[in-house]
Amino acid sequence: MIRILPIFLAITISLISCKDNATTSETDSEETPMEIATIDYESFGAQISEEQAMTQEEMAAKFKDMKPGDTVAVKFKAKVNSVCQNKGCWMRLNTGDEETLVKFKDYGFFMPKDIAGDEVIVNGRAFVDEMSVEDQQHFAEDAGKSPEEIAAITEPKRTLSVISDGVLLVVAEE
Repeated sequence: MIRILPIFLAITISLISCKDNATTSETDSEETPMEIATIDYESFGAQISEEQAMTQEEMAAKFKDMKPGDTVAVKFKAKVNSVCQNKGCWMRLNTGDEETLVKFKDYGFFMPKDIAGDEVIVNGRAFVDEMSVEDQQHFAEDAGKSPEEIAAITEPKRTLSVISDGVLLVVAEE
């Protein structure tokens, strides 16, 4: 019995090593599978996830069906067109034909001022409003518009807005 044990172990080890070599040679001849890209986010405000976020096109379609006074909970991904250059207290997002103005719940957090062109995921309450001339001029001033551009604002306009409780900023890959 004692003589059989070393022989059994030797056979087992050689079979295992042969199996590993066979697996290795098969793997070496196959193409390496593509790595799944992961996206990193910087979080602002309440902790949110990217799960079930609408595209900017889906959000634009949702806004088209809304009238002033309507409010709906949303989570969507969009590109940043501009950010308040005073404090980062609002941002305008690309949602198709019309921009969406995003403000932050209870003035509770601010966004970096240099993220125009970056992608964000916004969670909050969307609504359609009519913005007064005075408010439009204030936002234009915050955005760094010229005095001539600000003076050209003379009529109230329909605005798409979101009061956000949380934002994920897509961190650029290096």
